[in-house]
Amino acid sequence: MVVINIKKDTGDSFLYETSCENSNDLVIRELVTIWNLRLRLRQLVGGIREMAMYGPMKPPDKAGLDDIEEKYNGAVIEKNQFYQADPSGARTGCGVGPQLTETIEKVCIDTEAILSSDNVQRKIAVSVPKLLEKLDLIRGVVTMAFPMGLPEWDTIRLTLNGNEGIEGTSAGVELLDPETAELWVASRMFDRNQIVADRLGRNDKTKVIGKLQKPGAGPPGREAAVSEEEKKAMMAFYFKKQEEQKRMAESSEDDYLHSSWADPKQLQRSLRGQGDIRAPGLR
Repeated sequence: MVVINIKKDTGDSFLYETSCENSNDLVIRELVTIWNLRLRLRQLVGGIREMAMYGPMKPPDKAGLDDIEEKYNGAVIEKNQFYQADPSGARTGCGVGPQLTETIEKVCIDTEAILSSDNVQRKIAVSVPKLLEKLDLIRGVVTMAFPMGLPEWDTIRLTLNGNEGIEGTSAGVELLDPETAELWVASRMFDRNQIVADRLGRNDKTKVIGKLQKPGAGPPGREAAVSEEEKKAMMAFYFKKQEEQKRMAESSEDDYLHSSWADPKQLQRSLRGQGDIRAPGLR
C-alpha cells in the first residue's frame, strides 16, 4: 500500500493508505473526509466533557451566568442533583452522574487515541470507517446521558450530524471542501484526472509526505530539513561544547597536572593495587 503522511502546519499529522491504481480524485475525497471527521471528533471530545459536567446548552437568547440571573433578574434556575454552574454561562449546569461521566471520559480517551499524531510513529493509518466508529460511540454515550436528545441548538448535536456544529469556530476555519481541496506532494499538486501511479509510480511500498489545502493557495511550504527534536538535540550539544570551552578558557595552564592521567607514578601505583588509596580526611 502507498502511505501518505498528511501533515498540518500545527504539527498534527495522520497516515493514510491507498493503492497505486486508485484515482487521485477518490484519494483526495477520502482524505478530506478524514480531515473533516478528525476536526469534528476533536471538537466533540471537548464538547461532551463539558456536557458531562454542565449539561446541555441553553438557548442562545438565555445564555448567561446563573448566579447573575438569579440575583439581579430574579430568574428561577432549574437544578438537578448533579448541578454545577457553568462558568461560561453557555450550559444549564445540570450535568450527569459520576458513573456516566466516567463512561464519557473513557470514550473521550479512546477517541483521542485515534486522533493522536503518535500513530504516525506507530505506523497506524486511519480510515473513514474507523473515525465513523468513534463518532457512533460518542453519539451512543450522548444518547445514554440524554435519552430525549439534546436541544437543536446544542453544538454537540449539530457536530454529530455534520460540519455545522464547528462552523464559526477555529476548527471550522480548517474545514475543506472535497470538491475543491488540493493535495500536494513534493511541491506538486495531484491532478484529479490521473491515478496515484501517475504521480508516485507503481511501487506499492512508497511513503510520502502530503499536505491538504484550499484551492488557490499555491504550493505549501517545504518541510524543514531538521525536525524540532533534532534542533533541540543540536542546541543542547552546542551549549554543552560552549560550556566546556568556557571552562577550558578559565582554567590555568597547569590545571592538567592535577589530573590522574598526568601523574607519572599512576601506572606504578595501579600495578601495585594502590590506585584508590587516599590519606585520612581526603576525598
